[in-house]
Amino acid sequence: MQLIDQYLPAFQFQERHTLISDLPPKILLDAVMHPGTTEDPWAKGFIRLRELPDRLLGRLGAASELSQRPAFSLDDFMPLGRDADRELAFGLLGRFWQRDYGLVRLQEPRAQFARYTEANLAKLVLNFSTEPTPEGQTKLVTQTRVHCTDGSALRSFTPYWWLIRPVSGLIRRRLLTRIHRVAGSLHE
Repeated sequence: MQLIDQYLPAFQFQERHTLISDLPPKILLDAVMHPGTTEDPWAKGFIRLRELPDRLLGRLGAASELSQRPAFSLDDFMPLGRDADRELAFGLLGRFWQRDYGLVRLQEPRAQFARYTEANLAKLVLNFSTEPTPEGQTKLVTQTRVHCTDGSALRSFTPYWWLIRPVSGLIRRRLLTRIHRVAGSLHE
């Protein structure tokens, strides 16, 4: 059973993207964690745009949770585990539709994430997995799943999802390309 299925078997939203590579699974998954791999200028630009209202309010003296925090990135995700050369999984809890994302941190994410059930919250699992192809290549897959813990969270998250999903998909596809490029340089 995949880690993503263990941590988030039920979900209302999902996106999946793939890339075919000649590189071995271990190198591809190692590249995900290589410093700088996930730092994409397009992603940073979209995140700056998404965070702009809250950061402007902070500069104007209003309450701003983001004014003292670095921009949102993969560092905000909680590591949930690695299954050898098959999968890496990360979790995120929050009210992503809020200006500050409403993030919730867990002391022990691997032990607590699956059973965490706070109301009006979205649980997100992002994974990277590898699968062999019949041609002897490796299929690198990234999947994002979101589960809203109740009707209130579902009503708040749904319009947010439809707004950010095209950008999220673009970011994920670019991320797969970046992972492949970094993996290639590590494999040389």
